[in-house]
Amino acid sequence: MKIALVTDSTSVLTKQEVNENNVIVVPIPIIIGDKEYLEGVNITSKELFETQKQGAAFPKTSQPSMGKMIELYDKLHSEGYEAIIDITLSSGISGYNNTLQTIARNNPEYHLYPYDSKLTVKLQGYLVLAAAKMIRNGLTPEQIITNLDKIRATINEFFVVDDLKNLNRGGRLSNASAFIGTMLHIKPLLTFKDGKIIAFDKIRSMKRAITKIEDLAIQETSKLSYKDDLRFFVFHSNYIQQAEEIKEFVNQKFPGKPVDVAEFSPVIATHLGEKSIAIAWMIDIDKLDLNK
Repeated sequence: MKIALVTDSTSVLTKQEVNENNVIVVPIPIIIGDKEYLEGVNITSKELFETQKQGAAFPKTSQPSMGKMIELYDKLHSEGYEAIIDITLSSGISGYNNTLQTIARNNPEYHLYPYDSKLTVKLQGYLVLAAAKMIRNGLTPEQIITNLDKIRATINEFFVVDDLKNLNRGGRLSNASAFIGTMLHIKPLLTFKDGKIIAFDKIRSMKRAITKIEDLAIQETSKLSYKDDLRFFVFHSNYIQQAEEIKEFVNQKFPGKPVDVAEFSPVIATHLGEKSIAIAWMIDIDKLDLNK
């Protein structure tokens, strides 16, 4: 069965990963003032923060238009693809997946499977890489979706933002009212729950907040039956020195486990703000049998 694999740019796949796995990446728009940029095409997270320092308008994110997506799916359908799997950033922070669900209902000939990662950045990216491997192994779309659900269930993450200004302004924090107004010198701890960003604690000082999420990583992973097969991630927004320190922590506490260090994509950095940091983990897809 000929299956097309699509994702959005927040999955931060490298060019090599895209090319080797035949992935189509749809860029997410970022609007700053009267200018529109495309993530992964003509703006980086560093450039995004530079515009803010220079006094630019608060950035906003959009989603690819329904027309552009239908045009893409039409093209893939005409090229003989019998099904399309599109793995998106969380529906809890974007309406993009819902748009694709509408397209799938209205155009059954595409055999479109919009898959909600319930996450974003490279955690989403690794779901895409897992799907690519399953497509090569000849699995059906239904088998792929079932396996993606199992992999997604192994993912967890904790992150810290320097402040909640961007998340609150962008409306991406589900329980903002419990935290706004008490945030002077307080660093909120956040996670994803059911695809939505929630704040669950607040710590005075970034140093203590990072120690807290490191401790949580040890506590949570110790409970897992697959703890020997984990891959770790450290994400940051223009905060590479701190990211490298957390990577060193992971190397010490979880020797031999792979650790990816990467920036939050510009779209996600727009909502989290500068000096955001995260530690995350999931089952290492290289340790999985994805033949059935």
